[in-house]
Amino acid sequence: MHANQLLLEEPIRMASILEPSKPTFFPAMTKIVGTLGPKSRSVDIISDCLKAGMSVARFDFSWGNAEFHQETLENLKKAIKNTQKLCAVMLDTVGPELQVVNKTEHPISLEADTLVVLTPDVEKEASSNLLPVNYCGLSKAVKKGDSIFIGQYLFTGSETTSVWLEVSEMKGEDVVCLIKNSATLAGSLYTLHVSQIHIDLPTLTDQDKEVITTWGVKNNIDFLSLSYTRHAEDVRHARQFLSNLGNLNETQIFAKIENVEGLHHFDEILQEADGIILSRGNLGIDLPPEKVFLFQKAAVYKCNMAGKPAVVTRVVDSMTDNLRPTRAEATDVANAVLDGSDAILLGAETLRGLYPVETISTVGKICAEAEKVFNQEVYFKKAVKRVGEPMTHLESIASTAVRAAIKVKASVIICFTSSGRAARLIAKYRPTMPVISVVIPRLKTNQLRWTFSGAFEARQSLTVRGLFPMLADPRHPAESTNAANGSILKVALDHGKASGLIKSHDRVVVCQKVGDVSVVKIIELED
Repeated sequence: MHANQLLLEEPIRMASILEPSKPTFFPAMTKIVGTLGPKSRSVDIISDCLKAGMSVARFDFSWGNAEFHQETLENLKKAIKNTQKLCAVMLDTVGPELQVVNKTEHPISLEADTLVVLTPDVEKEASSNLLPVNYCGLSKAVKKGDSIFIGQYLFTGSETTSVWLEVSEMKGEDVVCLIKNSATLAGSLYTLHVSQIHIDLPTLTDQDKEVITTWGVKNNIDFLSLSYTRHAEDVRHARQFLSNLGNLNETQIFAKIENVEGLHHFDEILQEADGIILSRGNLGIDLPPEKVFLFQKAAVYKCNMAGKPAVVTRVVDSMTDNLRPTRAEATDVANAVLDGSDAILLGAETLRGLYPVETISTVGKICAEAEKVFNQEVYFKKAVKRVGEPMTHLESIASTAVRAAIKVKASVIICFTSSGRAARLIAKYRPTMPVISVVIPRLKTNQLRWTFSGAFEARQSLTVRGLFPMLADPRHPAESTNAANGSILKVALDHGKASGLIKSHDRVVVCQKVGDVSVVKIIELED
């Protein structure tokens, strides 16, 4: 070994820093959520995003109307057909977001050390000394000395487009503030964020409900990202609302934690939600910046132990305008993976960024490198210890499958599942190899017609690290696959071979239910 070949000693495999990364079939085990918008809505660009590794498309309703998003979604469907890549749809609610309204859309320049008035009268025109806000409770919510942040891209820390105000006094419903830095606000709407105050507005607003009832129902959304989740009750309320809509009762709810209120109730929110999005942009304003990493580590760990996806946002802001991330950002993405994140969510970077495709592929490459040195052994022990004894039947099968796969150096784990739960449990133990979940469709009826379930379950595994779904043909029931050469298993193995995941003489661990018995078996492939 050459002295200059720095090697990381890791229990998984030796990752040499100077060796070039090998291309793999899956860009990474960590999933990437891309927000589709003005710069990423043509069939060609979306196709390239899918090929680069995007597995969930996020539609952010805090801008753009339903018609705009519908066009984008139709293009996504074409891109899915063209590329043969599965992609889930996430609807992101606006929530109780405070906004400054600039009807004329003229840029507004704000001068440091001068005063500006925030008024709830949105009929007034925005100017350098008056900003109309869409909330009449602001003067009751704030006190002298509070910090208020305003800007279109407020949270990137780019101080020329966002402004920091300090509350100096309240005059009736108006709030008078001192401007701390000079900035120019451009566009028609800017977000306003006040550190650590309670906004007396519902988490699921009337506007959100309208969008879900029309656009969400029409498009059978896989995920609802619930902005500004503050209590477990918010999630329960949203779930009740979805189940009343009929076809959205299987939609998963990801709670977006964006402020201290959500932090205080994190444990019970985690119990209610299907996954968590750590919205580090807003959080970085509600929390002192030096506390954000602590929250990330604690929250991701809790999600991991609960077996629920943890999604981290705001990782490569600088790629909105640049082809390369900063070194700090690249390290940050890797650390999010080492902390245990399931997915990375790209916002402005893909929505209005100049390099949506490059951003996705860069993030994927960084994730793949970090996965190579993820300490699976330590993680596995923690997960098993956390579950405790006696283990449930399913936990025991899932952990056994992962332990066996690592011991025999299997190239993949294949799991047959109808609800997707068994596959998610296997992924919870973070195996070092991909888990192919073969989703077995179930026949169900609503008294009017018979339909096959499965597509929802398959797409919903697209936020879980290491889980890659494949829909089985409903004509072959899984129960009959008790022989190793069962027809669906053969299809799954062929799929693995065709994609370069499985080679001859590889070992594969298969997890399936035969009748009432769950079986974990190891198959060694012939030529």
